[in-house]
Amino acid sequence: MVFPLVLGTGQRLFGEGAPETELTLAETRPIGGDGVVLSVYRPRPRTVTAADGTRIAYDRTGSGPALVLVQGAFSARRDPVMADIAAALESRFTVFNYDRRGRGDSGDTAPYSLRREIEDLAAVVEATGGPALVFGGSSGGALALEAAAAGVPVTRLAVFEPPYVTDPSRPPIPTYEELSGLVEEGRRGEAVEAFLTRGAELPAEAVAGMKGSPAWPHLESVAHTLAYECAAVGPGPVPADRLSRIAVPTLVIEGEESGERMRTAARAVAEAVPGARLHTLPGQAHGRLDPAGLASVLTAFFTA
Repeated sequence: MVFPLVLGTGQRLFGEGAPETELTLAETRPIGGDGVVLSVYRPRPRTVTAADGTRIAYDRTGSGPALVLVQGAFSARRDPVMADIAAALESRFTVFNYDRRGRGDSGDTAPYSLRREIEDLAAVVEATGGPALVFGGSSGGALALEAAAAGVPVTRLAVFEPPYVTDPSRPPIPTYEELSGLVEEGRRGEAVEAFLTRGAELPAEAVAGMKGSPAWPHLESVAHTLAYECAAVGPGPVPADRLSRIAVPTLVIEGEESGERMRTAARAVAEAVPGARLHTLPGQAHGRLDPAGLASVLTAFFTA
């Protein structure tokens, strides 16, 4: 019998003083024909209960000042980009990488509201011992900005290209009501398509090609959360009146090769948040981000 519980410490696998970590079985399979069995375990997620009773799952890794990561659309804490960002930061920070409600190992309590997502982030910050550093990417950046403006105890805030629409001549992004309605009718694929073409501004032919890919079922599985992204970003320009309430050092990051919409929005956010700085990542773009390069910029800002 195997009782999966990590207790040891060591130079290669664990930092000194590492907390006890419970594990959950991810995979088991025989190796060869002599009875050897390979068992793969992952850390069991920690959980915190949000104000409305929703269970929010998170991983805690590394050591140093507490840093909370907030993901954007289609993402969860164990997706490669988020996991790589967390891994690149954990040598300098205690990283709290959580699943936003409705995805990964977190719960989801109806009805949804942006206020509840802010309360989720506040619960994770409280779990760090608070206050905490916060980084949010894409629509997760919009959520992080709203949380800081609402008074969640953040010491420093960094965001990467919150995808606001600043050009009134552009078509509006889908609304929360539209996407949630499609999902309730069982039309998840249509919700994903609407979000990708009108929200992420991907060409219709590119989205049509994605429908036959192995990734499409995953996109449909999280379609209900796309309405949450649209609620965080909103239909119009940067909410400058709310962002003007942010009173902590803020870094707004843009990709050198991102489209004009993303870069214009990043600059508008930097102008709206008092004292915010704008930083351009060379060779990076929305949806094409180097975790190590981003981590280097975040480390410099969060340790300044």
